[in-house]
Amino acid sequence: MSQHGPQPVVRHLPTEEARDLLALTRDLAQREIVPAAAAEEDAGHFPRETFALIGETGLLGLPYAEEHGGGGQPYEVYLQVLEELAAARLTIGLGVSVHTLACHALAHFGAKEQRAEHLPAMLGGSLLGAYCLSEPAAGSDAASLRTRAVRTGGGADGDGGNWTIDGTKAWITHGGVADFYTVLARSGGDGARGISAYLVPGDAPGLSAAAPERKMGMKGSPTAQVHFDGVTVPDSRRIGEEGQGFAIALAALDAGRLGIAACAVGLAQAALDAGLAYVKERRQFARPLADFQGLRFMIADMATKIEAGRALYLAAARTRDAGLDFSRQAAMAKLFCTDAAMQVTTDAVQLLGGYGYTADFPVERYMREAKVLQIVEGTNQIQRMVIARHVAGPESRS
Repeated sequence: MSQHGPQPVVRHLPTEEARDLLALTRDLAQREIVPAAAAEEDAGHFPRETFALIGETGLLGLPYAEEHGGGGQPYEVYLQVLEELAAARLTIGLGVSVHTLACHALAHFGAKEQRAEHLPAMLGGSLLGAYCLSEPAAGSDAASLRTRAVRTGGGADGDGGNWTIDGTKAWITHGGVADFYTVLARSGGDGARGISAYLVPGDAPGLSAAAPERKMGMKGSPTAQVHFDGVTVPDSRRIGEEGQGFAIALAALDAGRLGIAACAVGLAQAALDAGLAYVKERRQFARPLADFQGLRFMIADMATKIEAGRALYLAAARTRDAGLDFSRQAAMAKLFCTDAAMQVTTDAVQLLGGYGYTADFPVERYMREAKVLQIVEGTNQIQRMVIARHVAGPESRS
């Protein structure tokens, strides 16, 4: 089926540098990621070596400042790189998105000295990050988190002392394999204003991870509970002001939702490409399946959803790049693109008929993987709540 393989997406990129970056990403994906993706996902293999390669090429810090080792790229470009990586293997695309999310707090809210000390290593490609917000009893209601940070020590000489962190985080991508964790913990009273953010080394004493969750898809990406048992970090690793953590988390999630939207479009594009390759070669009633109107209409709907999703996430990215509020558009992009990915991957299985239900073709894996995108970074029900508040105003309180 090689003659009907995937064709590069036609992209309108702002610079020649961006075009070269996308070409490099596509080449890397086809050479280093695609050939082993199915076998490694089936085996549950975490591709740390692939992340190291991606880091060497500079793709782990694209949207951050060059002065700290980042790529200095606008989100419009970064997200299209993410889409290409996710099309090759969602474990990789989502992993890069999560790493970018884990760097967000320090890059945007850290003090100048903190950024200079930590960001070069975080963005340089040798480290991989994780983001710790959700807990076993605090998912969509993240402001109710219970992980506690207690200040110890400190003096009048300006030394802020240490923080001791205790609690459990849940559903952590890269849990147990990350080199650093951006952790949201309760440093004050109840509610959103009692939360602060901390940068915790992955090898900190008292930090451990449970066995990875057994998932229906993305088996190569470890998702695990992370336990903090008396983990001590200096006050110099607190990010932002005390009590600012929830605002920091929300800002990161807005950006992270665009990453999930781009990953969803990449996954959907991969499913469409696989479906097209099959129906162009498979013949029934002496004709290629691609000649049958019922399937052609399905393909047209799949392609339209992908183009619409890509346009939506890029519009949100350009709004962000312009320095404007993009929270509403981020929620819309995450909602639409992930719902579209679920529908497109399901339709791709249908295009292949019985073969689509077998592991001999990748579309059944794409369908299983698409489901999680409707859940992570805020469920799509939460996205609808966010959008409605922007459009119709906040809910009335009795």
